[in-house]
Amino acid sequence: MFIGHFALAFATKRVEPSVSLGTYFAAAQLPDVLWPCFLLAGVEHVTIAPGSTAFTPLRFDSYPVSHSLLTVIGWGALMGGLHWWRKRRLRAAVTIALLVVSHWVLDWVTHRPDMPLTPWSPLKLGLGLWNSVVGTLVVESTLFVGGVCLYLSATRARDAVGRYGLAALVALLVVIYLGAAFGPPPPSVHAMAVSMLPALGIAFWAAWADRHRAWKPIWPR
Repeated sequence: MFIGHFALAFATKRVEPSVSLGTYFAAAQLPDVLWPCFLLAGVEHVTIAPGSTAFTPLRFDSYPVSHSLLTVIGWGALMGGLHWWRKRRLRAAVTIALLVVSHWVLDWVTHRPDMPLTPWSPLKLGLGLWNSVVGTLVVESTLFVGGVCLYLSATRARDAVGRYGLAALVALLVVIYLGAAFGPPPPSVHAMAVSMLPALGIAFWAAWADRHRAWKPIWPR
């Protein structure tokens, strides 16, 4: 799951507009932002194994800290707690925490049974949507289009940055997604992990574009 995570970030802006889209992007992708750091540190492990699933050449051998359900709940509580500490907005903090946890849920749908419940649990889950390229593309693309449409219906561009900056962000996400889906496997695990380190920059881009868009009230709050 890649653009599906961002789809929920876009949609969540309509549910709780007080939070920046950039914060929602960071929350939705937090386990994947942490994952390359743990890979480089040797704490977690992945193997480049084309054919492991139809959609991705990666076999996720061990990621108990970044992606187990228990630790993802902990990451969500930490990020939501930090927002509450800074802003004192309970609804927004809970929304951020739930968005972090949604990462595990979406990965559970797509991954083969490699999603751990706890760092030490031998039980691993996954519905295996990645075993079907067509199924994955249909589900993720539908989620992404729906999420972007919800965001667009709830906001309007203040200026060219709000219009074209957002359009460029959406286009970039699509290009990255298609490249990952149809491009060659990474040359090495180290190269892949290093290339993922700037991923948080996408959240800053989202925050920048979001600042140039105005909220359109949809229902009384």
